[in-house]
Amino acid sequence: MDFKQELISLLRTITQLKEEEVSNLLSTPPDHKLGDYAFPCFKLGKNPREEAEKLKEKFTKSTLPNFIGKIEVAGPYLNFFLNQSILAAAVLKKIYQEQKFYGKQKIKAQRIVVEYCGPNTNKPLHLGHLRNISLGNSLVRILSFQGHKVSPVNIVNDRGIHICQSMLAYQKWGQNKEPDKKGDHFVGDYYVLFAKQVKDNPELKEEARELLVKWEQGDKGTLALWKKMNKWVLDGFEETYQRFGIKFDKDYFESAYYDLAKEMVQEGLKTKKFKQDDTGAVIAPLEKYNLPDKVLLRRDDTSIYITQDLYLSALRYRDFKFDQMIYVVASEQRLHFQQLFKILELMGKKYASNMHHLSYGLVHLPSGRMKSREGNVVDADDIMDEVAELARKEIESRHSNILESEIKSRAENIALSAIKFFMLKTDPVKDIVFNPEESMSFEGETGPYVQYTHARACSILRKSGLKILVNINYPEFNSAEELNLIKLLAQFKEVIEKSAVNQKPHHLAQYLISLSQAFNEFYHKLPVISEDKDLMKARLLLVDSVRQVLANGLNLLGITALEEM
Repeated sequence: MDFKQELISLLRTITQLKEEEVSNLLSTPPDHKLGDYAFPCFKLGKNPREEAEKLKEKFTKSTLPNFIGKIEVAGPYLNFFLNQSILAAAVLKKIYQEQKFYGKQKIKAQRIVVEYCGPNTNKPLHLGHLRNISLGNSLVRILSFQGHKVSPVNIVNDRGIHICQSMLAYQKWGQNKEPDKKGDHFVGDYYVLFAKQVKDNPELKEEARELLVKWEQGDKGTLALWKKMNKWVLDGFEETYQRFGIKFDKDYFESAYYDLAKEMVQEGLKTKKFKQDDTGAVIAPLEKYNLPDKVLLRRDDTSIYITQDLYLSALRYRDFKFDQMIYVVASEQRLHFQQLFKILELMGKKYASNMHHLSYGLVHLPSGRMKSREGNVVDADDIMDEVAELARKEIESRHSNILESEIKSRAENIALSAIKFFMLKTDPVKDIVFNPEESMSFEGETGPYVQYTHARACSILRKSGLKILVNINYPEFNSAEELNLIKLLAQFKEVIEKSAVNQKPHHLAQYLISLSQAFNEFYHKLPVISEDKDLMKARLLLVDSVRQVLANGLNLLGITALEEM
């Protein structure tokens, strides 16, 4: 039974408010002593306290459903306390029956496209990309779990002056070498080399521009070098994607469409949606919408980044006929997307209102901000290696007799958990400082802590040697630790829905921390395996339910739930 929905239906009938109004008003109190649900009575009359009393009388005069234990007035609120035995039986049975599908909802499915990653083919993925792909991957998983048809896509920035800088450096100093390391790292070294050399040789800037002109003119030698170096980088990216556990339904390459948006802009000029300035550049007039005007075509008829995005949005809609399009891009591009969406709206694109920017803050090192050109960026592969080594040392300190292959497998899974959870546990809008040692801790708000809690639950179940049963005599779970766990388990579906609707996986990450903390408090205070057989069966079912929900939640964050740590 969905107790919240049942309560919403009762309140709608008694108050005569619309179901949507009741749903928006009914909330979970911050303190469990105030009940399981609270309904504010401000909309029911001038004196909310009196209205709360009247509403209580209406409830008590009618037959209360058995899932409501009691109701109390607290100021302008009417608080509802669920019948704990009925709640426990309903929640634990539901988890047992639904297993990995627990938390899934029946919704009206949408076609959703999520763009994330967006690398440049002149350097490897870096630490900032790890936040991007953690967010993108978890959002795809959460929305898919909700029942939506979700397509993750990537935009590969494979042309432009930065790409030519790497190419020029390789031409001058590469001596036709084949990669002696992972391809994206190999090419990235030449990007850094160019940045160092140009300080003493500023004429290199002009040479790089000349190389770009050759590329745009289709010079065979230039294109051959570009294709070769791009392949090195793309092969390197694919290794990183596989290691991090992500894949895309489609990759879009900037080189394939960068000059195809001019026709769209010219059409907007004909219909007077756009205008030309004194220099002849085509402008989208946006000031009346409280946005700066935006150049769409320069006076020499060349396009800029937003022009390319206009075409790409139309291409994506043609490919997927999406109901929603979500761009996972750093907060530095917030204005860009505000302008893009408004321009598409002015152009009469019906999909413009269904496009969203999932803006996220930057990732800093403890030493400060990363800069690619100076070579002080932490590469994604390097950080995964570093954290995996920390995980290996932790495993070896805990186990003296374990196979090397198992150490390696566990270390990799724990490292990825540490990185992903660190990137996801904070509201995306905030900047974060990534600290490898902090992310790897088996205590505190970390992925390994949640993984360890899952492994602890698995260990308890193994030690019991008993089969989990659901058709049991449910006791009164009277302890605060047990009641807190059951209530948290009941909230899982709402947390997933909140994460999906707000496009913020940190709600789920924070929930998993709370559930892990509650379980460990329960474990330390109350025995699971005991002489009281009925109580033991009930507590084992509770432990198994926590194990299942932790596994479900971790999976939605792209993290493996380990059975042993």
